[in-house]
Amino acid sequence: MSKVERLYHLHNILSQRRTPISRHDLMDRLGCSQATLYRLVAELRDFLGAPLEQDPETRGFYYDRSYDQPFELPGIWISPDELQALLTARQVLGNVQPGLLEGELARLQGRITNLLRQKGVEQEEGDSRIHIQAVAGRPVPDHLFQDVLGALIQRQRLHISYHGRGRDAVSEREVSPQRLTQYRNSWYLDAWCHGAEGLRSFALERIREQQVLDKPAKDVKPQELSSHFDQSYGIFSGPARHTAELRFSPEMSRWVAEERWHPDQRGSLDESGAWHLEVPFSEARELVMDILRYGPEVQVLAPDFLRQAVADSARKTAALYSEAN
Repeated sequence: MSKVERLYHLHNILSQRRTPISRHDLMDRLGCSQATLYRLVAELRDFLGAPLEQDPETRGFYYDRSYDQPFELPGIWISPDELQALLTARQVLGNVQPGLLEGELARLQGRITNLLRQKGVEQEEGDSRIHIQAVAGRPVPDHLFQDVLGALIQRQRLHISYHGRGRDAVSEREVSPQRLTQYRNSWYLDAWCHGAEGLRSFALERIREQQVLDKPAKDVKPQELSSHFDQSYGIFSGPARHTAELRFSPEMSRWVAEERWHPDQRGSLDESGAWHLEVPFSEARELVMDILRYGPEVQVLAPDFLRQAVADSARKTAALYSEAN
């Protein structure tokens, strides 16, 4: 339980009681130590202005109810993670796949908006003070998304005609949906491909035709999915087989050192202020593109084939401009 959650829980406990509650009962209900409890009490009383008192005889805690209005926590008292979760959920429902906002999903979006207003993040009238800019997303037809989502939930197989960008060819696939992933404002289907007899990831907007089959989907254990899709860099990752070692210039390091490239990344600053970053990866294509975004501010130290791939791409880019001159 986070500190914010404990503060809310403590506030709710005290708001619902008419008699003092002992510190031992509070520690048990909050799942915290005595030191943590006293820090929460101090923050609730001194920082947030709660009318929190301690009975001189029982030493129990209670809210002073002599005020005209009952005390409520400030609406803006919301953690960054909670705010991001609410805004992202509404963004997914409202902007990424607008065609689905009918009936129950529309009401769900409305509940999120009401909760944001209760928290003071948004006004009853007017624009939100929080702005999420979605860029580079690729839209998915409504009927396609609904079929894929239906097959995923009902655990049925799909037959898809899939246009792969790499080979610029359409292939016919029978797949068992495992999960939907939103990555960089685009949707992907992680599935078991029965033809390839393995896990594959499919960009939804590249599915040309789809048909829900009257066949039960093959279930893959979550641990196996995570091992295949989540261990290395990028969306079409596969199990991590390599580790990229990157060195960013001291100037760029002031930004990159705070970025999260991968959950299992490792980083450190050297004496010059340069950020050394290690990232697990399998396929180099997406990683090469992201490295090139930093131009001369980053150097690939290892492995050699990644270093060569970045250098080749940089030379080809430079050649385009040399030919134009």
